[in-house]
Amino acid sequence: MTDTPYSAAGKLLWTPDTRACTDTPVADFAAFVADRTGMNWNGDFQALWQWSVDENIAFWNLFWDWHGVIGDKGDRLIEDETAMPGARFFPDATLCYAENMLAGADDRLAISAHGEDGRIDRLTRAALKARVMRLAGWMQSVGIGRGDRVAAYIPNIPEAVIAMLATSAVGGIFSSCSPDFGIGGASDRFSQIEPKLLIACDGYSYGGKPFDRMEVVCDLAAGMPSVTHTLIIPFLNDGPDLSGLPNPALFAEAEAAEPLADFVRVGFNDPLYILYSSGTTGAPKCIVHGVGGVTLQHAKELRLHSDARPYDRLFFFTTCGWMMWNWMVSGMMVGTPIVTYEGNPFHPGPHRLWQMAEEEGLTHMGVSAKYVDAVRNAGYLPGRHVDLSALRVLMSTGSPLSAEAFEFIYDEVSPSLQLCSISGGTDLISCFVLGTPTQPVHAGEIQTRGLGMAVEVLDDEGRPVRGRQGELCCLKPFPSMPVKFWNDPDNAKYRAAYFEHFDGIWRHGDWATLTDRGGVIIHGRSDATLNPGGVRIGTAEIYRQVESFEEIEEALVVGQTWDNDVRVILFVRMAAGAVLGDDLVADIKARIRSGATPRHVPRHIIAVPDIPRTRSGKITELAVRDVIHGRQVKNTEALANSEALAHFADLPQLAE
Repeated sequence: MTDTPYSAAGKLLWTPDTRACTDTPVADFAAFVADRTGMNWNGDFQALWQWSVDENIAFWNLFWDWHGVIGDKGDRLIEDETAMPGARFFPDATLCYAENMLAGADDRLAISAHGEDGRIDRLTRAALKARVMRLAGWMQSVGIGRGDRVAAYIPNIPEAVIAMLATSAVGGIFSSCSPDFGIGGASDRFSQIEPKLLIACDGYSYGGKPFDRMEVVCDLAAGMPSVTHTLIIPFLNDGPDLSGLPNPALFAEAEAAEPLADFVRVGFNDPLYILYSSGTTGAPKCIVHGVGGVTLQHAKELRLHSDARPYDRLFFFTTCGWMMWNWMVSGMMVGTPIVTYEGNPFHPGPHRLWQMAEEEGLTHMGVSAKYVDAVRNAGYLPGRHVDLSALRVLMSTGSPLSAEAFEFIYDEVSPSLQLCSISGGTDLISCFVLGTPTQPVHAGEIQTRGLGMAVEVLDDEGRPVRGRQGELCCLKPFPSMPVKFWNDPDNAKYRAAYFEHFDGIWRHGDWATLTDRGGVIIHGRSDATLNPGGVRIGTAEIYRQVESFEEIEEALVVGQTWDNDVRVILFVRMAAGAVLGDDLVADIKARIRSGATPRHVPRHIIAVPDIPRTRSGKITELAVRDVIHGRQVKNTEALANSEALAHFADLPQLAE
């Protein structure tokens, strides 16, 4: 355990308006709670958080009522209340996610879908519901029903949302991945869950280039005997060749069917989604999420933490292979129109998404930390080129957002928005730590822990600590815990993933610090932390120093086993025209030493032409660590640029 304290003096960047404590959904909810329990938050979000974890069952019960979940709550609030895993919220409840999403089917905007080629498709709530119910009617007519899996190999287009909602409407289980996955990556995921229906596009475009995927779709269907029907969306061509596919139909033909008469309600803990782990250390794990957990958790995070309201517009840059797509789509459940984007966010330049934000009047914009760094490195200054006066909330996730990136947002995007760095993941299809409209924003620090989430930072002995680094953990059950892992009948994989390190406690795998004001600093993945001289340090502390150099485009840090110890190795991808000379190496080491500690200083700094990352943009420290130690990387299909791994093999510097 490191004794290095966190910096308590993270620069104050934003302070909420005084109305935040009286004129926000979270203030309204707090008043609702006070009326029923006597709890008085006095505008103190941390007091509300403490009550929500002390009385976590009451919190979720009252949130159901306040939000107005459509469904039958049942008599019991929880079963096996303290079991982790094993606790089941609202075990008698029945509901349908699609029914909650499609309530209020009127002429209000539901989806505004942008493509990189400039096309825009808009759907009202009424039009969306009509298309969903017709597709659901077709699904029912071909035998797709409760518990059946629907696999979608699909771009981020309206048909993805329609397919997901139709699957929910008939009681099915939806699973998706983006069409940039090759046959290996897609098959590794979908073949495990034995889908009955495959929905796919004939191709996609990226950076102005078309990519035909019909060969992959045919191979995918042929490799899954469970598939009885296929639906094809013509994205590149009006008339794709459907020969060889099992019972093929065009998506538009299926949408002409008689509509489903009524939504199929299922149990609160029945599956809604199957998502996948990154798969960089083996076959992707199939993580099953329940209908009720997704409904409650997403509604809570959107309304109470993100301050999303029906007159807002919500966007997150994502593909259908990242859980932020599932999260963003839930905006419609709280009445918020969603804005989607399909394609390269830098096509034709770094202005692309920011111009869309101006055009749409985005109030909520979500991107990855990697994207923020790319905009900074491109020298584009959004606030000077587009009107972002409507933007209230900017969200960032995927990896820790550096303090320098925080300041860039406030200096060059907007000084008045709320920057919400958020962190959670596929494992819980939501967040452990995220924003709140009622607290200030400090550079490099996530504002708060999630309501109803008993999040603490534990030391190696499992004791809660503040102001010191440790494991980010959750001490009590929450509704969006996975229902199970697919093909894991005794829960062995599930337990191993989260509950073996601390018995009965969810260990998330993030190396973090809980600050005195209730905020959280993420230092990187705990399985990628470095341990030189027996002192555990987070990789994010090195990245914060290195990425401040204009000469460096990107960095990756790993620990190399050496002489019965671990030494720090830093790989850098240089900016155009920059060279890693001796002077720059010395400057980097000096800045790391002064900005972190001497233990953080790398033994070697090595320039590489590219750094491998997952398809959601996260750098893959574990895969590189395997390569430099001569171990095989088990699933390169999980990487967006697996060819980059070759740059790390057999480096002479690592033998010195």
